[in-house]
Amino acid sequence: MGKKASKRNTFNYNTNRKKLKKKMIMKTRPRIECAQIRQAWDDRKSAKQNLQDMGLSFDAKGVLPISKKSNNEPVNQPVLVKPYVIREMEAEASLPKKDTTTCSNDITEFVQYMIREHSEDYKAMARDEKNYYQETPKQIRRKVELYKRCHPKEYEAFIASLQPEKTS
Repeated sequence: MGKKASKRNTFNYNTNRKKLKKKMIMKTRPRIECAQIRQAWDDRKSAKQNLQDMGLSFDAKGVLPISKKSNNEPVNQPVLVKPYVIREMEAEASLPKKDTTTCSNDITEFVQYMIREHSEDYKAMARDEKNYYQETPKQIRRKVELYKRCHPKEYEAFIASLQPEKTS
């Protein structure tokens, strides 16, 4: 048995070295989801230094320093180079969030049928033959509340349309 010949290193002409380098750099860089931090990020600084400049903490150890001497000494606050980052993040967090939950047509039809037949009696709704999935009264109540929350105008119009039927 002879020794196996090793393959020589040869240049691969089919690979784009520039594209490979860019891909490697993009993999090593952190992907920052927060837009404010991403805009203020400096690639020449470390992650810890970047976050300190913005007034954010890199790890939990350095958040509150433990002083063993006395409590009267003022704590050294780091100088904020980019205080606008925290202000922008607080402003974005204080904006009200839009409720994006919706009801499917099946739930809407189911709830309308149940309210039409049983009004607010959830136990009777649970015993109804159209309750195919054998939902409990609490589950049905949650569906009704979801319908009220998702489509308030439609719910009001539906209740208003039921009023003349009950009076006659």
